[in-house]
Amino acid sequence: MTRIDELPVRDELRGMTPYGAPELDAPVRLNVNESPYALPEWLAERIAERVRETVRGLNRYPDRDAGELRAALAAYLGRTTGLAVDKTHIWPANGSNEVIQQLLQAFGGPGRTALGFEPSYSVHPLIARGTGTGWISVPRDAHFAIDVPAARAALAEHRPDIVFLTSPNNPTGTAVAEQTVLALYEAAQAVKPCLVIVDEAYGEFSGRPPLVPLVEGRPHLVVTRTMSKAFGAAGLRLGYLAAAPAVVDAVRLVRLPYHLSSVTQAIALTVLEHAEVLLTYVEQLKSERARLVTELREMGYDITDSDANFVQFGRFEDSHRAWEALLAHGVLVRDSGVPGRLRVCAGTPAENDAFLAAARAVVKECAD
Repeated sequence: MTRIDELPVRDELRGMTPYGAPELDAPVRLNVNESPYALPEWLAERIAERVRETVRGLNRYPDRDAGELRAALAAYLGRTTGLAVDKTHIWPANGSNEVIQQLLQAFGGPGRTALGFEPSYSVHPLIARGTGTGWISVPRDAHFAIDVPAARAALAEHRPDIVFLTSPNNPTGTAVAEQTVLALYEAAQAVKPCLVIVDEAYGEFSGRPPLVPLVEGRPHLVVTRTMSKAFGAAGLRLGYLAAAPAVVDAVRLVRLPYHLSSVTQAIALTVLEHAEVLLTYVEQLKSERARLVTELREMGYDITDSDANFVQFGRFEDSHRAWEALLAHGVLVRDSGVPGRLRVCAGTPAENDAFLAAARAVVKECAD
């Protein structure tokens, strides 16, 4: 059988492995930051009705530019963040990862670079490599925050074409202050015209003001979001960006024709019609997150402050051994590669009880 390294793949892809968390059949799975709550049965029925209506027209292509969906997303942001824009400022795709890929196709590529502050979302450098964009990694400080003076120096030194800011940050959960975003946006523009992408996939879980409104009056600022987390719709694969209309126009140059299916658009529209109901689960998960933080600290774990639906905890001499120990107790969490740390997603109260029981046992096992 031919191996991938025997094929004429691009040099920068050699030796890489596909992105993805382990898909293991554990009794409690808290490793990929999904919502543990299924959609209400009445909403599932409404979606089924909407899909039945939609499939009658599957012989026709979908709305190529998703106008109705973009308008609904703009209205949602207006209600929840105060961003008063129309559909020309919004662009959706198959998950926020595809949105980011389209941004790098339009603004990155060979001879251009993207800069990120790590540890952070590992898909950002993966997409950079996939689009032929150079990747520059700048370390965060000891508390996983962005050191603004060091960041300014890195921008001046490397002169990137794209800057990634992730808030709340995955896998650490730390949020970026509005003042930091503004300071780095101005610093980036002072060096050269530079696209600044704020990945706000977990924005609904943060106690801080949303960063989406910052795009007003800033033509090189983009905020990406997703319906996978707060809406409990990870299987839908619907992400979107908010930015100046010119950014949307640039992304439309590289998007594939009819990239969002009619069924995806119909389901997303139905979910958005009931956003306020679904967002009640966010408050439940924030409460469970707080419980995880409190009880893990009482056990002696070191916790990174989190504004997301997950918690980074440690410290472990051997984090992978600790991951295996938790799995042996029936709980799957994420070894995200941060030395001495693991990440757990807030689940249902029963799932969190099981995790906390396992965490207590692992503390004793590691101590022994």
